[in-house]
Amino acid sequence: MGTYSRKRAAERIAELARRGDDLVTFWRGSTELLAETVPHYWSPCWFTLDPASLLVTSHFQDGLPEIPAEWLAREYYDEHDVHKLADVARCAPGISTLHEATGGDPASSTRWHLNMTLGGDQEMIAALRTPTGEVWGALGLYREPRQPMFDRDDVEFVRSIAPVLAEGARRALLIGEASDPEGPQAPGLVVLREDWEVESLTPGVERLLGELPDGDWDAGRLPSSVLAVAGRALRSGEHPAHPGQVAVSRVLSRAGTWVVLHGASLVSDGSRRVAVIVEPAHPARIAPLLMSAYGLTEREQDVTRLVLQGESTSAIAQRLVVSPHTVQQHLKSIFEKTGVRSRRDLVGKVFFAHYEPRLRDNEQRALDERPLRGGPVG
Repeated sequence: MGTYSRKRAAERIAELARRGDDLVTFWRGSTELLAETVPHYWSPCWFTLDPASLLVTSHFQDGLPEIPAEWLAREYYDEHDVHKLADVARCAPGISTLHEATGGDPASSTRWHLNMTLGGDQEMIAALRTPTGEVWGALGLYREPRQPMFDRDDVEFVRSIAPVLAEGARRALLIGEASDPEGPQAPGLVVLREDWEVESLTPGVERLLGELPDGDWDAGRLPSSVLAVAGRALRSGEHPAHPGQVAVSRVLSRAGTWVVLHGASLVSDGSRRVAVIVEPAHPARIAPLLMSAYGLTEREQDVTRLVLQGESTSAIAQRLVVSPHTVQQHLKSIFEKTGVRSRRDLVGKVFFAHYEPRLRDNEQRALDERPLRGGPVG
């Protein structure tokens, strides 16, 4: 496919990312455009990942409503296999093929043999990473045997659209959680028209708006912080370099707690709107989970998050500015508290106890046409 056609496809994917659709609708629209630009077998495999742990929170693939349990077991328990999602997410390019990862010998990988049972020979995985470096998902593309290899143009095109796909996924998760709240700490959603009039509010958002300074929601006046993040989102939506990028702001509430505002420009049917998601600031959901479920200290939680992301002992020591011996001591304590004997067992235990239930729930949500969720199950 020519350069112009791929440029147009990238622009259309950016337009989809600005619409504010639910995640499955966004995935399906992007699937159609990918089929025109990067020929592949069957349907793309879409994942959302928890940026704090790089563990899978949802899987969507037309024709495969449930991801096979053996795929999950290989991903999180087979320490000898290659081309895992977290590995691709951590690498500098953020994209690779199974042929590259195996030095041209994909049959040496357990992953290839499992893919072949579904008819896929080649595999390309791309991390969906925002311009600020957060990984919100991954995309898997496949080709059947005897098809041309994924070439440099294929890889470069997918790499170029990955940040837009990441922003679209992040936005869909935020808006989905606000429009279909899960628990009392769920975020709220304010949708503004281009003339700054309020188009819609989700239940409970009035309470969050009332906690923000410089506003008087009882009198119908939005806080200046909400208007500011909405304005930034509208301007970013006009920028060709990063269309539809989510604007983020932290605001100190009247009660002295932090509130996070996410602004996203929406374009649908030629009209422009902006969505502002308002949520109480909280640490990555994996942190309180590790504390409540296993009693890990703050530093043990830091070490565990990096283990989940696939970092080595030396890399963890460098990130936390401690010695490798100190990291090993923390790992010994973590293993005792969680009842495992190895790093691989730790990753598997956390995933299957707290992330697989979220993934399975999201698979059912996709079938029921309900918004998908991010993060682990508490």
